[in-house]
Amino acid sequence: MNITKPVVLVTGASSGIGEAIAHKLAAVGYRVYGTSRRGGQAGATAFPMLALDVTDDESVEMAVNQLLAIEGRIDVLVNNAGFGVAPASAEESSIEQAKAIFDTNFLGLVRMTRAVVPQMRAQRSGRIINIGSILGVVPMPYVALYAASKHAVAGYTEALDHELRGYGIRTSVIAPAFTRTQFEANNLEPDAKLEEYNPIRAHLAHVVSAAMQGGDEPAVVADVVLQALLAARPKRHYTAGKAAARLQFLRRFAPARLLDAGLRKNLQLDN
Repeated sequence: MNITKPVVLVTGASSGIGEAIAHKLAAVGYRVYGTSRRGGQAGATAFPMLALDVTDDESVEMAVNQLLAIEGRIDVLVNNAGFGVAPASAEESSIEQAKAIFDTNFLGLVRMTRAVVPQMRAQRSGRIINIGSILGVVPMPYVALYAASKHAVAGYTEALDHELRGYGIRTSVIAPAFTRTQFEANNLEPDAKLEEYNPIRAHLAHVVSAAMQGGDEPAVVADVVLQALLAARPKRHYTAGKAAARLQFLRRFAPARLLDAGLRKNLQLDN
C-alpha cells in the first residue's frame, strides 16, 4: 500500500464506531468516504458521505461505482454497518427477523466485499477490515442471533484472507466488546416475545445498559483498525479493548466451566 493517500470506504459511518474510524483514518492522511442509508449533506462531516444500503444489491453497486468514478481506485474497505436485537431469548425472534439480522450483519458485508474485490485484484493491493464482535468469539446468552452473525463474519474473514492474499489483498476482523455508542438505542425489539421471558428481558436490559456505559470509547476500535492497516503482515483476528482481550484469552486457555460461570456471573444469571 505505497500510496500517498489511500482511498477508504467505511460503511455505517454516520455515528459510533464507523464515524470514529472514518475520523481517525482521515486525520492520519487517508482519503475517506463514509456511507449511511441516507448519505450526507456536503460539509456536514469531515469526510464525504455516500448513500448506501448494504442489504440492497443495486445500492451497493451504485455506491462503489460512484466512488470509483471519483477516485479511480479503492484501497481499503471497512465493513462496519450492522445492528443488534435487544437482549431476548433466541426463540423470541421470528425466522424473518433472523434473516434480517444476517442480511445486514453478514450478507451486507459479503455484498460489499464482492463489489470491491475485482478492483482490488486489478490493483494487486487492498485491505478489507470487518468489524465483528467479541460475542462472535465468546457467545453471550440472550443475544444468540447477533452472536451467530458475528461468528459468521469471523469465519468468512479468515477464509477470505487465505483466498485473496495471493492478489495482494489482506482481510482482518476486529472484535470489540461493549463500546459506548448509540448502537443499543437502535436495537430491534424481538418480534415474537413470549411472556415466560419477560423477567429475564427486563433484567438483562438493565445489566447490558450498565455494561455499555462502562464500555470502551469508539476511538479504541478506530486505533486497532489503523494498527491493522499499518501492519506489513496483518493478523486475521484483532481484539479491541481490555475486556475483549481478556475474554478471548479465557476462551482460548480457561476451562469451559470457568468461562461459563464468569459469563453468568457478569450477567447476574442464576446458575
